[in-house]
Formats: sequence, C-alpha cells, structure tokens
Amino acid sequence: MKNKLILLFLLLAVCLFNFIGCAPEPYIQAPPQTFGVPGIYHKVEKGQTLWRISKIYNIELDELVRINKIPDATNIEINQMIFIPNREKELPIPIQSDNDDFIWPINGKIISTFGSTYHNLINKGINIEPDDKLDIIAAKSGKVVFEAENFGNYGKTVIIDHGDGFSTVYARCAKVLVKAGDSIQRGALIAKAGLAGRDRRTYLHFEIRKGALAQNPLFYLPR
Repeated sequence: MKNKLILLFLLLAVCLFNFIGCAPEPYIQAPPQTFGVPGIYHKVEKGQTLWRISKIYNIELDELVRINKIPDATNIEINQMIFIPNREKELPIPIQSDNDDFIWPINGKIISTFGSTYHNLINKGINIEPDDKLDIIAAKSGKVVFEAENFGNYGKTVIIDHGDGFSTVYARCAKVLVKAGDSIQRGALIAKAGLAGRDRRTYLHFEIRKGALAQNPLFYLPR
C-alpha cells in the first residue's frame, strides 16, 4: 500500500511539473483537410500577408482562401499553417518591401470587419478607429480617380486606382487633401479622418477592390 502511495505521489509531481514548469509550445493552427490534393504547408511569419504569400507561390488569393477555409472576417496569424496546393517546397517570403504591397492607411483599432453587419449594411471593407493621429495615407501608389465632398453615408471619399486591377477607397474623411487626377505615392498624406452620416464615431472606412469586387483588406495588410 505504501509503495502504491509513493508511486501515486510521484505521478502527481510529474504532472504538476509539466503543467507549471514547462513553457507551452507556440500555437500552430491544424492544417486544413486537403482531400488528397498534393502540396506543402507554409508557416506564416511576422509581416507576411496572404496576398504576398499568394504572389510568391504564384497562386490566386481566392484559391488560397477557399482551400484553407479562411473566413472572410478574419486575418492570418503568425505560426498559422497555410496549405499551398501543387507545390513541392516551402519558399522564403521576403519582408514587405516592393511598391506592389499595401500598407495600413491609418494607425488604429478595427471596429468593424469585412463582411460584418454595420448599421444594417454589409461592410465591404474595414472600419478603423484612429489611435491618435487622424492622418490618412495612400495604402499603395496610384492615381486619384474619384473625390467627393458628400458621398452619402460615406461622407468625404477618395478612391485611388493602382493601375493593376486594384483600387482603394477611403471614406468618412473630415478633410480631403487630394483631387481627381493626382498621382499619389504609397504613404503620401491624402486626407484626415473624421465623421460622416448618422454615426458620430470617428473612424476611417477603408476598402480594397479587385475590379468591382470588394476584397478583405486583412488579407492584404501586414500584421
């Protein structure tokens, strides 16, 4: 009986040590079911976007979203495993550097995600509440193709065409600092965030469009 108690004590001690004395492994999302499709898994690192991953592996972003079953209202996370179909080896993803990449148009907190319902409307972008500065910058280089002082609930709005099938929308601005026809460099100041319509909360409504189709900005913006 005494030996059994000692053995039980030792087992409890080992379990307790493992529980409080060992750091847990970093979280890695379980790979999605691939239904026999050949391919590899890419482990997401800091600063990588789904958009850049799709470019490096030369695969359509929509295909990556579909096969990995990524919800529209989410973004990819560090250590997440992304299945890349019909590829044989994992490729290095360089730190965001070229002018084809998107950057955040304003620093702040996301208060409404892509596809969510906001004021009984489906959000076609994301709403970002500024941290402190109200500066809105161009997420990518391009040409201003639309500027309006009062575009319904969007308020003061700017649209930039990036010349590659993509455009970005910046709405609810307090002040617009560019005009239609202006060529804009990525990171250039284009407007100030403000208020619009029935909502008295200050935020930027930001959209990325591919042709006429709204995209989830979180798939394109670095984290």
